[in-house]
Parts: sequence; structure tokens; C-alpha cells
Amino acid sequence: MAQRLVHCVKLQKDLPGLDEPPFDTELGKRIYENVSREAWNGWTEFCKMLLNEYRLNPARKEDQAAIVQQMEQYFFGQGVAPPEQYVPPTQKS
Repeated sequence: MAQRLVHCVKLQKDLPGLDEPPFDTELGKRIYENVSREAWNGWTEFCKMLLNEYRLNPARKEDQAAIVQQMEQYFFGQGVAPPEQYVPPTQKS
């Protein structure tokens, strides 16, 4: 089966897309049609940082809404920056 290519809105190039929509919503469909697998993997890493830094609980409706808002900005808005206090982990050499 041939890989499905999308013109990724995040990375601005044609890349392999996701195998299926990540959510059964309009946003999930939009991501499926416009976001590459590579950009989605970048989001999942960024989202882990957001969950940890802001101590978000994905089971809480309020936190789910915040995550969805950040996701929309990450892919389709002006982008999102890490929290001011965020210090990236140091690389092991």
C-alpha cells in the first residue's frame, strides 16, 4: 500500500501523513488532512512537556480544553512557546 502524502501545515513540505485521524472530531479530520506524521510526533513530545510543566490532567474537561486549544495553535495558529520557566533536559553525552 502506498504511503499517503500530505502537505504539512507545520513543516511546509510534502510528507507521509497519519494512518487515521487522531480524534473523531472536526479537528481530528483537519489534522489528518493537513499534518504529517513527523509533525504529529513533534506535537506529542511538546504535549508531554505541557502536561508536565502545567501539571495538566487529561482526564479533566478543563485540562482537555486547554490541550486542544494548544494543539490548534501548534498546528494552525501562530504556534506555541514552552512555558517561561521551562528548562529543557540536558543531553547525555
